[in-house]
Amino acid sequence: MSVVSQVVLQADDELRYPSAGELQSIAEFFKSGEVRVQIANTLSSNEKRIVEQASRQLWQKRPDFIAPGGNAYGSRERALCLRDYGWYMRLITYGLVSGDKEPIESIGLIGVREMYNSLGVPVPGMAEAIRCLKAASLALLSDDEAAITAPYFDYLIQGMS
Repeated sequence: MSVVSQVVLQADDELRYPSAGELQSIAEFFKSGEVRVQIANTLSSNEKRIVEQASRQLWQKRPDFIAPGGNAYGSRERALCLRDYGWYMRLITYGLVSGDKEPIESIGLIGVREMYNSLGVPVPGMAEAIRCLKAASLALLSDDEAAITAPYFDYLIQGMS
């Protein structure tokens, strides 16, 4: 939920006007909007490159994932991993555009542990994959853009750890 929606809903629940501080947070949200959209565009237009680079980095760190018996062993399994990595990149852009981590929580984290555990996918391995996605993504951004983006990746990593 965006900052605007949060402020409006909270004020309405309390039958009051938004406070000066809440209105300031909305103003900050709008001010940062262009940069957040630009970051989301950079990440989405480079998704394939980011996912490929991150997966190479992950599999160098964890060759057991692509070895016989590993969760990414075989072309089908590896393709499914890459699909999931792209899905998580999309979640990051949802958070960036909305200026909120709630889409990451509601779309990406609720039930993820149960799903991966039921499939036999090691959740710590997924957290490591997200760290690799973060590194590959932040390398494409300016320092200021990376500072805006990193907390969304960190939230996702923390939710998987």
